[in-house]
Amino acid sequence: MKPARVKMAHSLVTAYGLQKKMEVATPSPATFREMAKFHSDDYLEFLRRATPDDAEFITRYAKRFNVADECPDCPVFEGVYEFCSLSAGGSIAAAKRLNTGQCDIAINWGGGLHHAKRGEASGFCYVNDIVLAILELLKYHPRVLYIDTDVHHGDGVEEAFYTNDRVMTVSFHKFGEFFPGTGNHNDIGIGRGRHYSVNVPLNDGIDDESYERLFRSVISHVMEWYRPGAVVLQLGADSLVGDRLGAFNLSMRGHAQSVEFMKSFHVPLIMVGGGGYTIRNVARAWCYETTVALGTEVPEDLPYHEYYEYYCPEYRLDVPASNMENLNTREYLEKSRIRVIENLRQIAHAPSVQMHGVPRDEFSSDEEEDEKKDERITQRMSDKYRTPDNALSDSEDEGDQRHHRQSYRATTGKEANRERRAKESPSTPRSPRSSPRASPAARRSLRERVAKRAIQEINQESPVDEMTDAPAEGTVHTEHHEDDTANMADDEEASVADMEQEEDNMDIDEGTPSAQTPLSGPPQLPYTPNTVMDPHMQSHHAAIQRVDELFTGNGANGTHDGSGRP
Repeated sequence: MKPARVKMAHSLVTAYGLQKKMEVATPSPATFREMAKFHSDDYLEFLRRATPDDAEFITRYAKRFNVADECPDCPVFEGVYEFCSLSAGGSIAAAKRLNTGQCDIAINWGGGLHHAKRGEASGFCYVNDIVLAILELLKYHPRVLYIDTDVHHGDGVEEAFYTNDRVMTVSFHKFGEFFPGTGNHNDIGIGRGRHYSVNVPLNDGIDDESYERLFRSVISHVMEWYRPGAVVLQLGADSLVGDRLGAFNLSMRGHAQSVEFMKSFHVPLIMVGGGGYTIRNVARAWCYETTVALGTEVPEDLPYHEYYEYYCPEYRLDVPASNMENLNTREYLEKSRIRVIENLRQIAHAPSVQMHGVPRDEFSSDEEEDEKKDERITQRMSDKYRTPDNALSDSEDEGDQRHHRQSYRATTGKEANRERRAKESPSTPRSPRSSPRASPAARRSLRERVAKRAIQEINQESPVDEMTDAPAEGTVHTEHHEDDTANMADDEEASVADMEQEEDNMDIDEGTPSAQTPLSGPPQLPYTPNTVMDPHMQSHHAAIQRVDELFTGNGANGTHDGSGRP
């Protein structure tokens, strides 16, 4: 059951170029929640935590979960949980594609682990991907048929649906002193699932002709009577001739006749792998059955590929039957066929099911997502979540220059600022932004603001009437902000659009009286060279000169044109 079998089969399929005739998908691993639809939480948690180095932990639960010393067929190896999630994820993805109509036949050669039980491992199988795929199919299909051609009885799948009439299981297997020891004619199900478990026990050495005749007769009656909406076909290659554990005498073509026959019903079909312990024959059989599913032919001479040396000395796509004795007599096979047909007559013809809404597909749990948080994404993937500067609008035809980044931001910024100023209280302090390195208009606006602040500082030193606490005549009080100097230094790199907004803001501020500004009193006149100034106006002029010195950097040698500008 080593994954090398699947890798060899995939290599042979691609060497023939068969991948060009089908869609090759890479499914996501099954999540803990998806696998817990059938398996118990404690069993899955054990698989996730168990490592070969933790012998004490494994020994403590070996008997409970049937692993390690309790079942030598199911050792605990590094990455067992990841292996199970990959196998189950492929079969679940195949079922989803059938449900959505993306394909008619889906193949997962890494699946087919039909012995796994709900809470324990068995027969090289840890997680039963077949049961999980059938549960997914039951979301859309009222009835599902499972067919098992492995040399061992498919006990895990049969046990999962032993009391259910929505799934019929049919197994062709060797019976007797052979693992797992189940699958007799009398194993027919119980309760609502009575007669929905069909078992065809066989003896050693069955050949192509006998197997094909029995298979087609039984399956024809099942398809006619049960009318499934989808079929899962398990193609364990240990029923091939020459298998290390098998005891049948089926050739590669005799094994593949089940695929050809099931295609003739035109029912959605999932093909999964299974057993097989002569790995070169396993790869040959699964490659050939892929060609049958595709309806194409390939030459028998193997093309050169990675595992070409494994197929010596024949180097051919063929597994011929041997001269092994067939212990299945014609009478025995006929009795088995009649018994199966009699059991089918005991069930309702195409049993109906109650209609219900289709359950939604499960998403990854929070726990599964947390495990992926440490995974990094590429810069290209990160850029997909960023909005470029030129993507501010869905169309350049929306008008109002919305496609123009600068004018759009400036216009909308002014409108938004007007609305905000109208809603604010007049006494709410504001910290406008400006830049001394912006356009001349912006510099003028900044100069006027700083001049106001300087005037305010001078006015604060003016005499106050101690009796009335009123400001002296000719004094104008304005709003004061202590952090304007810091704002000027921090905002040297502001954009031109911000300056235009600031000019608009200053216009609004000058037109709106402050809570501390008297509504009456001498107006503040602009300075001209011919104006005769009183002492208060002289203080205004001194403030403007101070601003000139700040902006020109010339101190007393700075020029002045009489307008308050450098």
